[in-house]
Amino acid sequence: MAEESEGTVLLAGAANLAIAVAKCIAGLLSGSTALLAEAAHSVADTLNQVFLMTALKRSRKPADGKHPFGYGLERYFWSLLAAVGIFVLGAGFSIAEGIRAILHPEPVAALLVAYAVLAVSFVFEGVSWLKAVRQLRREAAEHGDSTLEHLRDSAEPAVKTVAFEDSAALIGLLLAAVGITLTAVTGKEFFDGAASVAIGILLIGVAFVLGRDNKAMLIGQALPAAVEEQIRAEIAGTPGIDAVVELLSLRLAADQVLVVVRVDLDNSETTGAAVEKLAEQIDTQVRREFPAVRHLFLDPTPGPS
Repeated sequence: MAEESEGTVLLAGAANLAIAVAKCIAGLLSGSTALLAEAAHSVADTLNQVFLMTALKRSRKPADGKHPFGYGLERYFWSLLAAVGIFVLGAGFSIAEGIRAILHPEPVAALLVAYAVLAVSFVFEGVSWLKAVRQLRREAAEHGDSTLEHLRDSAEPAVKTVAFEDSAALIGLLLAAVGITLTAVTGKEFFDGAASVAIGILLIGVAFVLGRDNKAMLIGQALPAAVEEQIRAEIAGTPGIDAVVELLSLRLAADQVLVVVRVDLDNSETTGAAVEKLAEQIDTQVRREFPAVRHLFLDPTPGPS
């Protein structure tokens, strides 16, 4: 998964860098604020790919004394910084320039250049978007979830960020095209500035969703209730287990989960050797059925009398 995620991020980064340069040149030649807003958007996305690559690299560091469960949560930290980058660089510039263009309108020229850059950008962004979506769909199928469920609950944060960024980029390109066209047809530069503001608002929405989701992971988020129930049923059905008293889970990364289980043993499993064998059996069963579970701690505890 990590290698595929790196490929997705690298493709998105290369596409965004090339598109940012093209949009900036076209924006300066045409005088279109919407195009310049899209250039800022692509610059922000390019810088964000650096954050995401850092997240993928650092999260693979092996566990050590200070971080006994590894560095998986770094993925969410760097992805959170990427969300902040979208908000500050992309949305901030787009809205500020849009308001400036509305208050002090300037004519839009070189329409052929502007449309050509928008079309080429749409193709490049579309290729990057398709790669991210295909990875999300494949991973969702492996987990037995729908793509939307996987995107919401357990997607690799770097790939999720790329998917959201590219979706916003495709919509932003359409908004820029509409703004430029309306300006050219009506002769009113207001529409070009309004398109820039709309792009900024779109980026605020993307940044908010990504920031909220990564914050939730950083402060500790459990597995979905349905998955916890499946793990609970797997353990409860093991011979020697009378009941599962409590089950707690914590995501350490998209593909790494910590599970702590308090169980009530039946009377046949009371010796130390028997408990140790049972714990090993449950660990093997759960890891086989739920590969994301990397750490499983079993606590034999008498159930409520």
